[in-house]
Amino acid sequence: MVMYMSMDGVPHPHLPDFSDYSTTTSTSYDDGACDWNLCSPLIDSDSFAAIQDDFHALIGSLMDDGVTPDQGVVEEESSGDEFDDQKGLRLVHLLMAAAEALTGGTESHDLARAILVRLNELVSLTHGTNMERLAAYFTFALQDLLDGTAGAHGTINGNQPHLTDMLAAFHLLQDMSPYVKFAHFTSNQAILEAVAHERRVHIVDYDVMEGAQWASLIQALSSKSNSPHLRITALSRGGTAGRRSIATVQETGRRLTAFAASSGQPFSFHTCRLDPDETFRPSSLKLVRGEVLVFNCVLHLPHLSYRAHNSVASFLKGAKETCSRLVTLVEEEVGPVGDAGFVGLFMDSLAHYSAVFDSLEVGFPMQRWAQALVEKEFLSPRIRSSVARMYRSGEEEKKSGSWGSWLGEAGFRGVPISFANHCQANLLVGLFNDGYRMEELGNNKLVLGWKSRRLLSASVWTSHTLHS
Repeated sequence: MVMYMSMDGVPHPHLPDFSDYSTTTSTSYDDGACDWNLCSPLIDSDSFAAIQDDFHALIGSLMDDGVTPDQGVVEEESSGDEFDDQKGLRLVHLLMAAAEALTGGTESHDLARAILVRLNELVSLTHGTNMERLAAYFTFALQDLLDGTAGAHGTINGNQPHLTDMLAAFHLLQDMSPYVKFAHFTSNQAILEAVAHERRVHIVDYDVMEGAQWASLIQALSSKSNSPHLRITALSRGGTAGRRSIATVQETGRRLTAFAASSGQPFSFHTCRLDPDETFRPSSLKLVRGEVLVFNCVLHLPHLSYRAHNSVASFLKGAKETCSRLVTLVEEEVGPVGDAGFVGLFMDSLAHYSAVFDSLEVGFPMQRWAQALVEKEFLSPRIRSSVARMYRSGEEEKKSGSWGSWLGEAGFRGVPISFANHCQANLLVGLFNDGYRMEELGNNKLVLGWKSRRLLSASVWTSHTLHS
């Protein structure tokens, strides 16, 4: 069964409506289509090497205004787009200069402070272009490092977010882009195919959040004539945020249970608490003989909180120890930065988010407030916390590759993506702007990209002997 064929059910009144498959697309181009190969994000990542070559010249001319707010009328023959491009390139140069200066000593930090003052003069969150807002968020992240406040925004919405704003931003994110549905539908389709003839299914979910993924799976299972019993175990976090995490997970469980009952789907929901350091212990799971075990690990979606490397590793190791039938993995695609250090990681992150901002802008081209809400609730805190981690701990460098590579090295084998799943992903991407693209890597991984940038991948794995 293909997931998109089962999304027409009526949602439970207390569960966010994740079954609405309609989207808002951008306005069409004059020639009827946009060739993504001919387009580029806000920032051309291929130009970063040239930017590096120009770094010392940039420092020397830093106090030369170059592009100022008053210069928009200097060259009458220059178009507004050309001026925006020139200013955008200067912002990238200044951001790189500030990042480079922060890696030096006290004297370099004084230079970083001067650069950040200049950046704050050039950017605007309320009236700025897409590139100016992107630069503003990265400027804030670098300012956090300079002021020693990095970590105050350490997790997405860590400072008591307003629930109504978060839910509104989540719905807008679904309408503006295929990110969430690509992750959920691709994973769910693989699960449906793996448990097609089973009577009991047990899914261990690393980050259940609002339960959107499982609402769609419940609908798909309930449409079968002989639906299996579905049990979901959701992990809750320990530590200082443990109490809030447990309450959130339990509320998600109540909503999913009510939704399953309204759909006629046999269902039960359990929680499993991680250790205070967010380590997963397989012994804490309640396993039942006869259940097919599935581990689901969705990471790096714009609305998800950062999860520590050791925590994710413990969860995936647990999948191996418990002989899970299937592991579904969603993760961010990171560009090749090699041993570039903080500055290289910073610039790759800037390139990644430039593509994300570009894609969201065409999602609702006439509704700037929608993108602004998604940026405020999800993207700004993610950028700030990500830059802080890259600077302080080098976590991304220590990871050394994707989690998919990690699974392969740990003895997991890829489960081929089915033709139905491939078609479903193509259909979903086709509902949005032509700038989105989907490609298959290997035989078990689908990648969602925007123009020339790979952003997100979904892959399927098993530690069992592959079934024919």
